[in-house]
Amino acid sequence: MSYFSFDLGGWHIVSLNSEVEQDRDSPQLRWLRRDLEARPAGPILAIWHRPRWGSGGHRDSKKPRWFWNELYAHRAEVVLNGHSHHYERFAPQRPDQVADARGIRQFVVGTGGRRLSARSKFTPHSEASRFDVWGILKLALRPASYGWEFISTHDEVVDRGEWPTNR
Repeated sequence: MSYFSFDLGGWHIVSLNSEVEQDRDSPQLRWLRRDLEARPAGPILAIWHRPRWGSGGHRDSKKPRWFWNELYAHRAEVVLNGHSHHYERFAPQRPDQVADARGIRQFVVGTGGRRLSARSKFTPHSEASRFDVWGILKLALRPASYGWEFISTHDEVVDRGEWPTNR
């Protein structure tokens, strides 16, 4: 199976596959519903390849919309994506791209191997983006909050923040 979940420090981590079928009735979405319904209480972080929204060369992808619907219904906190070769952080939002403090924050971190892409548009609720910096995202997951640092390959903190969980 190309999708799975596990618990880590009070967080439920879900790894999904944006490269296979994922519509409303797909086996992956049925699995995700069951997994989220059976999880212990606590914050949720999901990971998959193609971002739902983005301002880089690959732009938005409609394919993961079903992931977002399910994750939002279960009050997920964070989604991590790659694919687009830049860094971008979005404000928490609903699946219909409306800002919502109890919504999901998306990070796009495609800054680790291929040439970086340029901005192709300005996407709503993008709070921070870099199209010229290689780096990594460091997350600190705590039961009542999470923090992030985007750190360049020159060891410079380019973006940093802290947010309470939805719990």
